[in-house]
This record gives sequence, C-alpha cells and structure tokens, in this order.
Amino acid sequence: MRTLALRGGARVAVVAAEWCDAFGVVTRGRVQLELRDGEPGPVLERDAGFWLRGTGVRALRNPGRRTARVRIVTPRARTVTRPHTGHRMMEDDMNSRNDTGVVAGPASGRTSHTRRLRGLAGTGFVASLAAMVTTTLAAALAQAVGIDFEVPDGGETIPLPGFAVVTGFFSVVGVVIAVALLRWSARPAERFAWTAVSLTAISLVPPLLSGADTATATALLGLHLVPAAVMIPTLARSLRTRTDSRTTMLSRSEHSTQE
Repeated sequence: MRTLALRGGARVAVVAAEWCDAFGVVTRGRVQLELRDGEPGPVLERDAGFWLRGTGVRALRNPGRRTARVRIVTPRARTVTRPHTGHRMMEDDMNSRNDTGVVAGPASGRTSHTRRLRGLAGTGFVASLAAMVTTTLAAALAQAVGIDFEVPDGGETIPLPGFAVVTGFFSVVGVVIAVALLRWSARPAERFAWTAVSLTAISLVPPLLSGADTATATALLGLHLVPAAVMIPTLARSLRTRTDSRTTMLSRSEHSTQE
C-alpha cells in the first residue's frame, strides 16, 4: 500500500506496469483522470475508488489548489521495473502498514485543459451572438404587431439596440458561469443547467413589476425566454460533451475488474 500526493495543479504520469493490478482510493481533495488522447476525463471526489487497468488513462492530475491524496492498494507484492531508469521497485502487499509517499510537482503544461476552456468560450461567444440576433428580431416583430415597449406604461420606449445590449451582457455572464463550472465543478453540465434556469426564473420578475401594460409585460417575458432557450441548451450540451467521458471511463474500469 502506498500514497500518492498531488499538489495543487500537479500531474503525474500513469505507468501501466505499476497500475496493472492496483486499486486507488481518493482520500483527500479531487483527482482528475487524463485520457489517452490528452483530453480531461472524470473528476473523482473524496472516497471514490477506481481501477486504471485497460482504461487508457495516461495521467492523474489535481484540478484544485489543495494537495490531493490517493491511497494505492495492490493485491500482492510485485517487482516493477521503471522504464528508462533501470531501477526496480518492490510494491508492498495490501496488508502492509508502511505507506510510501510519492509527491508530484506542478504540471508543466495544461494545453488540453486550456483548449477545452477555449472551446467552451468559443461556443458561448457564437451562442451569444445568436441570442442577440434572435432576441432583437423577436422584439422587432413584436413592435410590428403593435407592442410599444413603453416602460412604465406611457413612459420611455425601449429601443431595439437596447435588447441586443442587455441580451449580450447576460449571455456573456452565462458563458463565464459555464467556464467556471467546467474549471472547478465535477458535474458542470447539471450545475450549469440548474443555475441558468434559476437565474432565468428570477429575471422574469422585473417585467411583472415594471408598470408596463399587459401586452408589453407579456412581450418582455417572452424576450427573456428567447435568449435562455438559445444559451442554456447550447452551453449545457457543450459542457456535457466535454465531460461525458466519465461514464465511459467508469464502465471500462468496471469491466477491467471482472477480468
């Protein structure tokens, strides 16, 4: 039995020979699996157990700031030769009470993680433009059928560019929330959907209290839902595609335990 310690932002490569029959348990912090192609895999929380045999995981990294620890248990004593060094290492059997601490330094590169965040930001930017255009067109259509958008009733009329500006601002806020959840949350898609829907529901209150006539208030409610209908599914789907490898990795790990 040995303990792997990962400082904040640290990364340690997985040597297949060392993990052939090993079972890991996260005892502190969070550990993210790095997949064969370098893309980030699932983030394992405290008390999560995992096998790596046959999964193709090539590294373990700590996505947080606090030191994470993984307790590694092997079913029997084995002699492992580290590649490129010629040194031989004896792993303790699972009944041993002497833990070997292995500390990994800060990761030298985070290219794949940066690429993932940039990809989400790019998707969010395109979705924001689409939401702005869609909302502005919907407002123009409402004006064409007689909605005056006077807030309060008989007051100043909201100009069409105002709809685009407000939509763009809150769309960018949504993108920032999505990026933050992708960076720090273990379930970013689910948490983003819950947060975005809650904020959208709150945003429906001001039109009802604006003092506008019924037609204008109804139109404003609809114009709040239009950008939400564009942004929320797009960002949630983008987050899900960047984290859906979790199920695949867990199923592979379960299969490897049965071999």
